[in-house]
Amino acid sequence: MIKNLLRKNKPAPFLCAALVCLLALSACKKDQPPPPAPQAPKPAPVQAQAVQKPFSSAQAVGAPVASQFDFSKKKDPFKPFITVKVAPAENAAAGGKALRNALPLHSFDVNQFKLIGIITGGKDSQAMVTDPGGKGYVLKTGMTIGKNGGKVSSITSRSVDVVEQFRDDNGRVRSQTIKLTLPRKQ
Repeated sequence: MIKNLLRKNKPAPFLCAALVCLLALSACKKDQPPPPAPQAPKPAPVQAQAVQKPFSSAQAVGAPVASQFDFSKKKDPFKPFITVKVAPAENAAAGGKALRNALPLHSFDVNQFKLIGIITGGKDSQAMVTDPGGKGYVLKTGMTIGKNGGKVSSITSRSVDVVEQFRDDNGRVRSQTIKLTLPRKQ
């Protein structure tokens, strides 16, 4: 192959490539100087005293806490705006009157409700009553109604019986049955 290149009178590219290879090989053979010896670290320069004392939030053990911020009078940003009031244990044992009074069905006396309809004949009888404001509620047997926690004991085709329990002056538990009847047709 070398002979073919030389015969065609084109020795220039061949010679250039050969010279580059020779220079590269000769550069690798030279002795390189050893790396410099590690020097000893220089001492740190002395800094002038700071004008202001540095502040750290970390407190030394046993140090007074006079410089701490007082956040006790600040509002908690993670506290929800609306809180649900939970009834104390006494109210929960007494039937949860505080939770029952929160419902509109429990904000009126039983006598203030007006019976407007009864559905019977199915699995459970249901009755519809309205409060003095005109809002309607559907009652089933066992539900509570009224301020005193009256319980719907029965629903017949003409009336709804509500039983209220209370303590009398002697401390005995008494029960009173209130009957809500449908209005007569005229």
